[in-house]
This record gives sequence, structure tokens and C-alpha cells, in this order.
Amino acid sequence: MSRINALYVRVSTLDQTGGMESQIRSLKTFCERNDVKDYAIFTDEGISGAVENRPALNRLMDMVEKDQIEQVIVFSFSRFARSTSHLLKALSKFKEKNVRFNSITESLDTNTPLGIALFTILGALAQLERELIRERVKAGLANARAKGRQLGRKKLRDSDLIRKLLKSGISYKQCAIIAKCSHGSIHAEKMAMKKEEEAIKEQLSSPDSNKDHLPENDPDDPSPTPPSRPHLKLV
Repeated sequence: MSRINALYVRVSTLDQTGGMESQIRSLKTFCERNDVKDYAIFTDEGISGAVENRPALNRLMDMVEKDQIEQVIVFSFSRFARSTSHLLKALSKFKEKNVRFNSITESLDTNTPLGIALFTILGALAQLERELIRERVKAGLANARAKGRQLGRKKLRDSDLIRKLLKSGISYKQCAIIAKCSHGSIHAEKMAMKKEEEAIKEQLSSPDSNKDHLPENDPDDPSPTPPSRPHLKLV
């Protein structure tokens, strides 16, 4: 089966009919000038470019995966993808499947030296974007902790009840039924309880743990320790 050329068109709102027609007309003109005859048009109407999951684009990428596409032609990068990471992911798949990508507004073709250079630049920008996002997430988490906010999912299990049930010696299954939670929650609580018990044992076994509780003579105190009174024996 011969591979076809794919003309991809997208508009953000349903009332942009003129924009849709304008893109299709420009793409067809490009095909006529470059002798591209065997093509199919994929249109996504009323869908934002920030959304990667689009019906027509999904069909197009599925055909790319099946080696049915020779070239993807778009009016501009912004019609295909709004984020660098999304565009780079698609270009990586095109490169893997030997699919040519052409954006007529930017006059860029991935089969040209300039197109190859663009691919490298986009890779660097995508990596920078990931690093910036990671740093923003870390800063946000640190700020939330500083304000005393709880991070992650809120614990819903009844810890006191589960610990009492575990100490009574019943099985995980019975404990889960009574506490109305999963086996995983029972195990997590058991591990938390075990960790706390080990920490207490370690603290008690430390040689310095009871220093503050033992009475000591102050070397700077001149008063001697009073002798203990002898026991009197009655005769």
C-alpha cells in the first residue's frame, strides 16, 4: 500500500469557518505548486491547540504509526501544536517513521538542513521547558510545606481503630472488614506502627536517654549528700 500525504487543519472555535477554508485553500495551493497529488485532509474544528488528544490528529498519528503517511503538511506550527514538547514528540515520531513534516507559513521542511537544525533546537527548548516546570513544582511544594499545608492525598483510614485491631491479633482480612478499608491501608498502618515502635526502642536503648532522669550530685554544690538513715532494730 502506497503512503499518502496528510494535510492537517485546525481552528479553535466552531465559528472560524473562514479560517478553516483559508487554511485548506493555502495547503491545496502548496500541493499544486509542489506537485503533491495524493493527499487526504484531516480537520479538527473547535479544538484548542493546547489539547493533544484531538480526533483528526489521533487518526493522523495512528496512520503514521502504521506507515501509511508519506508527508504531513500544516499551515503553521501553531495549527499543529501549541507547546514545544508536543511538537517535538510528534517530530520524533515522524523521524522514526521517516515521515516528512512541512509547515508552509514558516517555510520549514524537516528534510532540509534548516529543518534538521530546528529539530535540534526544539529538543533543547523542550528540555529547558521540562527543567523549568520541575523547578516551579519543587518551589511550590517547598512553599506549601513552609505554610503547613498537607501534601498528597488525605489519609482516610482510622489509624487508632486499625492499630487496636492489629494488636488484638486478627487477620488483615478481618481488620479490613471492620475498619472498612483496603488491605493496603492495613499494611501501611502496620508499617507505620512498627516504625514508631522501633524509634521508641532505639531511643530507650541509647546510653544518653536516661541522663536527664537520674539524680546527680552537683560538683559545684558544697553541701554534701545527706547520708541515708540506718535501719533501727528493735529488741
